[in-house]
Amino acid sequence: MIALGCDHAGVNLKKAIMQYLEEKKIAYLDLGTDGEPCDYPDIAKQVSEKIVSGEAEKGILTCGTGVGMSIAANKIKGIRASVCNDCFSTRYTRKHNDANILCMGERVIGVGLALELVEIFLETEFEGGRHQRRVDKITSLEN
Repeated sequence: MIALGCDHAGVNLKKAIMQYLEEKKIAYLDLGTDGEPCDYPDIAKQVSEKIVSGEAEKGILTCGTGVGMSIAANKIKGIRASVCNDCFSTRYTRKHNDANILCMGERVIGVGLALELVEIFLETEFEGGRHQRRVDKITSLEN
């Protein structure tokens, strides 16, 4: 299960991601918005809570830049949200950081690249090993 959310600046990108997930038969929860103005921290919190509770495995957040969503989501204990605009960063945020939320900006990247990043994010596994020690250190910063 993938938790999706956006503010009013990321609606079109979220809709494209929803269509992609439907085509791939990947289950998702749409936590808003559908276009009405909203505050991105509220949406980031809802998506993050679904991941922390185990209702969703990963999340995808979109806004104008992806930055506000990532800042807000990273305030939630257990979340490792990463803004990604390229394939390399997306792959390695999963492999090395075990990121559980992908954040993207509708005003920053096109739909084609965004969907490629979604695919990479969802298919790339965490490598563990020496990277687990580092992720554990990130987790310890929350406490």
